[in-house]
Amino acid sequence: MTHIDERRLPPARNLEQLQETVWKLSRQILQMTTEAGSGHPSSSLSAIDVLTGLYFGGILRYDVERPDWKGRDRFILSKGHAAPALYAVLAEASYFDAEELSTLREIGSPLEGHPNRLALPGVEASTGSLGQGLSIGLGHALAARLDDEDYRVYVLIGDGESDEGQIWEAAMAGAKYQVDNLTAILDYNQYQQTGPVTEVMPSLEPVVDKWEAFGWDVREIDGHDMKQIITALQEVFKVKEQPQMIIAHTLKGRGLSPFANDNVNR
Repeated sequence: MTHIDERRLPPARNLEQLQETVWKLSRQILQMTTEAGSGHPSSSLSAIDVLTGLYFGGILRYDVERPDWKGRDRFILSKGHAAPALYAVLAEASYFDAEELSTLREIGSPLEGHPNRLALPGVEASTGSLGQGLSIGLGHALAARLDDEDYRVYVLIGDGESDEGQIWEAAMAGAKYQVDNLTAILDYNQYQQTGPVTEVMPSLEPVVDKWEAFGWDVREIDGHDMKQIITALQEVFKVKEQPQMIIAHTLKGRGLSPFANDNVNR
């Protein structure tokens, strides 16, 4: 089977259009979290470029008319507190009306503080308990093999949640089973809930060497450079018999000087 099914792959936007989309969705993230009076805008802003490239750069295969289509690619937001970024992207993809973004965290709204797969189409996993998303993604990737399906699975993890042992258990298992339809993306923004990653758990480094030692194909990118994002996401298709890790160097609150690298409300 061929991975790219043109009937299901939404039209790819060019680099300029993708960058315009990033700024549009960034504004929506700020607006919805401000109206809600809560949320994690800076964590969402560090990840929005990667999500935009994945959904609108001709990479992720999905069908908004059939959100449960078996052949779709899966995206799992392991760092579930960055839900505003995912919601902005899903609205842009037309899974639901963008007007609903203003209901973030309201009672009865499907846009909960963390993604709930039972509440909103397009959400593949209920996440927020950090460290679990990569294991969930590994399960999806192995299911594709058992079901003779060719879909790919993408998981965005945080650097703070990489302190969790379950991340590394999933890393070992992914390499053992040579799950080459699994791509993890590390949102390496250098901060977690209580401070800089280098102070809370400095042993995350050398992060490239660690993932390579665990048997993954590893590449580093500027997580705010759309050309690098798209190139890296295209290159993982060529990797065989290895899961892939894309380490995306990012900034919290990117684009907003009052929040950039701020250790508040992440």
